[in-house]
Formats: sequence, C-alpha cells, structure tokens
Amino acid sequence: MRRKIVITEKLIEHLSWLARIRLTEEEKRDFIKDLNRVLEFFNEIDEVNVKNIEPTTHTALLTNVLRDDVPRESLPLEKVLRNASEKEKEYFKAPKIL
Repeated sequence: MRRKIVITEKLIEHLSWLARIRLTEEEKRDFIKDLNRVLEFFNEIDEVNVKNIEPTTHTALLTNVLRDDVPRESLPLEKVLRNASEKEKEYFKAPKIL
C-alpha cells in the first residue's frame, strides 16, 4: 500500500519558496484545497484493479511503416539551394545565433 501524500501549508510554503513566488494566505489555502483534490483523484486511480490488464505505451494502435534504408544519389546542389532565401557559395546562409 502506498503512503498517501497530503498537501500542507508547510509544503506549499516550501514549494513557493523553490519557485520563487509569493503567495497570499488565500492563495495558499486555495492551492492546498485544489492540490489535495487532485491527489484524492490519483488515490482513487491507485485503487483500480489492473492485475490482468496489459501495460500500454500508446493509446492508438498504430505501427510504424518503415522503408528500407537504401543508399541513393543526392539531389543536385543547384536544386537544393534553389529556394534558399540567402546562400553563400554552396551553403545556406543563416543569421548568427549566440
């Protein structure tokens, strides 16, 4: 059985300190109430019997369609650079990013 977590004012104060935000007393009370409601929901989910249910990694039953990796000739340089907004010699030219 998992230990049930309860959000306390002390925990909210610690989290607000870590996040570097100031909370009013009313905001603290609201966060305590709201986060405890979220945790209650997760506690309900924990009680669901999933013993005979296969784990799932994706909700959609899709499979990747892969092609063989076959080497082939590249596009000609002129065709590659044809729509470049800026180019310098045989390269794409882009602004410096620092």
